[in-house]
Amino acid sequence: MTRPETRTPDAAYAVVIPTLGRPSLGACLRALAETTGPGPVRVVLVDDRPATDGVPLTADVPPSLRARTIVVPGGARGPAAARNLGWRAAGDVPWIVFLDDDVVPGPTWGDDLALDLAAATERTAGITARIDVPLPADRRPTDWERNTAGLAGARWITADLAYRRAALTAVGGFDDRFRRAFREDADLALRMLDAGWTLTVGRRTTTHPVRQAGRWISVRLQAGNADDVLMTRLHGRHWWRRAEARRGRLPLHLAVTGAGVTALGCALLGRHRAAAACAAAWLAGTTEFALARILPGPGTRDEVLTMAVTSAFVPPAATWHWLRGRVAHRKAGRYAPFGNGEPAAPAPRPAARERLRS
Repeated sequence: MTRPETRTPDAAYAVVIPTLGRPSLGACLRALAETTGPGPVRVVLVDDRPATDGVPLTADVPPSLRARTIVVPGGARGPAAARNLGWRAAGDVPWIVFLDDDVVPGPTWGDDLALDLAAATERTAGITARIDVPLPADRRPTDWERNTAGLAGARWITADLAYRRAALTAVGGFDDRFRRAFREDADLALRMLDAGWTLTVGRRTTTHPVRQAGRWISVRLQAGNADDVLMTRLHGRHWWRRAEARRGRLPLHLAVTGAGVTALGCALLGRHRAAAACAAAWLAGTTEFALARILPGPGTRDEVLTMAVTSAFVPPAATWHWLRGRVAHRKAGRYAPFGNGEPAAPAPRPAARERLRS
């Protein structure tokens, strides 16, 4: 007979925010300070900027949070490593709530979080928030806005995710090899599930505004293909299904890039018919990709131009990062449970660079 799950009474929590000192941090902290309900016992800001000569993060902390806030240097090693530093510096609290520095907790976030934590069972490792991405009401969203809107349906996104500290300790926390804000959340969730924990969706709501991005953002985002290689090494080729993640267009990008490279090679060897055929395949693939991005969008001149140009660069960028990932992670083995499954001895807490005073 299965033992009924019991509720866990202690709902004390700390908030960990890895940050690069973006202007959005101030809005996030103000919303956290103004929300109703029980507040955090501690706020840990992990300063992950490559240099420390910028504006101090203390300037963004509202007075009501100053006495509970510490700043920890992150060393510019990426959000996974920064979150590990943060939750280990947060002290012995039962729950760690990870927030990104560009989200805005809702007005009843504290009360809703308290209900989320109160509903947790002993096997509950994590409780995610409901993410809302506001889009323009007077026009169709751009490619970048649609990309950001995908966060609303992402599973186990650490933009706002509460993890039990004992569960983080038991599986070893985040994997520091994920240096970008991509897939580190899915990796941790799969390891939690493999270790026998459960993950649930909470009732609290957090807004994730669409931040400003440059024309070439879609090309830069292709670096995530290297992280997908690492995920496959760690969790097997079907990790997409378990994590409920979008598969993406990598196979098509590889085919289009292959057609373009072959066209150039054939042209150099004087095989003009083969070069023309491969060039036609490259053009058809690139045109299809561009139209798939242009047609759902607002149709402005700037958006159409951006999609047309970047659609020629995204497939080779995706291919390059996929190949880079295969080289960089060639020695990564299949994920093995951390230790013997029991909570590990606590790691030394990193020294806080700065503790705020009221």
